[in-house]
Amino acid sequence: MSVVRTWAIALNGITGALVEVEADLSSQTPAFDLIGLADKALGEAVRRVSNACFNAQLPLPRRRITVNLSPAALPKRGSGFDVAIAMAAIATEHKISLESLHRTVHIGELGLDGRLRPVPGVLPCVIAARDAGFDRVVVPFANRDEALLVPGIEVIGAVALSDVARAHGVECEEHELEPITSSSTVVAAPLPGDLKDVVGQRDAVESLIVAAAGAHHVVMSGPPGAGKTMLASRLPGILPDLTHEQAIDVACIRSLAGAPLMALPRVVPFEAPHHSASVVALIGGGSGIIRPGAIARAAHGVLFLDEAAEFPSAVLDGLRQPLESGSITIHRAGAVATFPARCQLVVAMNPCPCGNYGVRGAECTCPSPAIRRYQSRLSGPVRDRIDIELPMRRVTSTTLASTVTTAQARDRVAAARERAAHRLRETPWRVNAEVSGAFLRREPVVAGARDALDRALERGQITLRGYDRSMRLAWTLADLDGTDKLSATHVGRALLLKQGMAV
Repeated sequence: MSVVRTWAIALNGITGALVEVEADLSSQTPAFDLIGLADKALGEAVRRVSNACFNAQLPLPRRRITVNLSPAALPKRGSGFDVAIAMAAIATEHKISLESLHRTVHIGELGLDGRLRPVPGVLPCVIAARDAGFDRVVVPFANRDEALLVPGIEVIGAVALSDVARAHGVECEEHELEPITSSSTVVAAPLPGDLKDVVGQRDAVESLIVAAAGAHHVVMSGPPGAGKTMLASRLPGILPDLTHEQAIDVACIRSLAGAPLMALPRVVPFEAPHHSASVVALIGGGSGIIRPGAIARAAHGVLFLDEAAEFPSAVLDGLRQPLESGSITIHRAGAVATFPARCQLVVAMNPCPCGNYGVRGAECTCPSPAIRRYQSRLSGPVRDRIDIELPMRRVTSTTLASTVTTAQARDRVAAARERAAHRLRETPWRVNAEVSGAFLRREPVVAGARDALDRALERGQITLRGYDRSMRLAWTLADLDGTDKLSATHVGRALLLKQGMAV
């Protein structure tokens, strides 16, 4: 038989690229050659495919089989090409529907017994196949529910290689095999607590609502026990549910991370890495397949850095570019991967190593150089990208409980975001934190509204980036007040929040 072709998908981040899998049979010394810039795991597919075909009673011919993965210059990584390679090789010997083979994308790893094993990243692979115009995809049975989340394409969830062969018209014996299921279990996200449980931090609760309404970054600084972690854990509860496009992004990231997917997520993600996390753990990377880091897993949600001053400075500084651009591009030798990284950063830190610096009635035992080193872990450029600096005091009375519930706060946030989306309907933005500074500076405002910001910029109290962030914050305050007019009061309150003063 002449050259046989079918298709697979190579992932680069959450973007999939079509790979044409060609198999050719020649009358030379028997061998099985795989070419096309494959990594180590993919290079081992020859042994997996040979044994899987034999045990599925679909033996390969005893001649030279050459399988080419095209385009040859595109790096291909992982074991998700096994099924496509096997079907192309089988077609060189067995009677098969070439039309069916050519219009199908195959995804999955093979076990030596011929069963299909689940692989990560099936969801973005199926999306790439559909977008390329294909109407059918074969995936492992364990990934079937995940693949079915993509409309507009037929999904075949195969248990074994023989099932795939029969789907293409090969006459082979059917074997009852136990399907391989995912080793991961679906873990329900814990429900966030209610804001009414927060004691003695009414101003902080109000600032958190402002942050949620405009998707602004927040840094909370205060002594241990002031409620910083408690507040941060309640932020997802007052944020709106994910849109369909956002849910697809979040699901693709979870698929790459190997998490099982039964439905599109609607609750915003919440990531809280430990302060011992490395740059790669926070940003993403890896020596082989590039994996998403915590900032990508928090896309369209919340990235919470507790005890931020305990993080190495280099780790925190790695956030500077993705916080500004809303995406993270990771460069490795021979590969570049881009992940979404538009998340809401919430930082919590103590004022000093012992936590008592500036606390009334408490004694700080830290020397001055240690305090300066501790506070400088969060560098100036990182602070400049944060919209709200929220100083918190130690709670001194249990009678000052918040009068705002999570349900009430969620309604206020939803109303403010709806007003912002309506105002920005003719722009590419939907929340204030994403609006460009140039656009904000051209927007008409009440006469004299920006005077306080102009003076702060002239005196060097804020940078131009800080100026723009204060303007975004001011518009969020206006949205919460239900007005389309930006006043000097809104700008003044925004400047105070940016500079870490009480309002």
